[in-house]
Amino acid sequence: MKVLLDIKDSKAIHLMEVLKSLPYVKTKQLTERKAQLLNELREAVEEIKLIREGKKEARNVEDFLNEL
Repeated sequence: MKVLLDIKDSKAIHLMEVLKSLPYVKTKQLTERKAQLLNELREAVEEIKLIREGKKEARNVEDFLNEL
């Protein structure tokens, strides 16, 4: 199982020490950029789910491309 945690920097050091001491847990710190990218990806997937469920309306591709 993979878990992504969002922890205050002041508390993270202690928790990371505890997690690293457990032989069955692998830890890997994310850079701020990678964490932001994962969050944006999660939001995009949520938006797609809402569109498929009909709870949100999809945007026109041409309008989207014109914004870029």
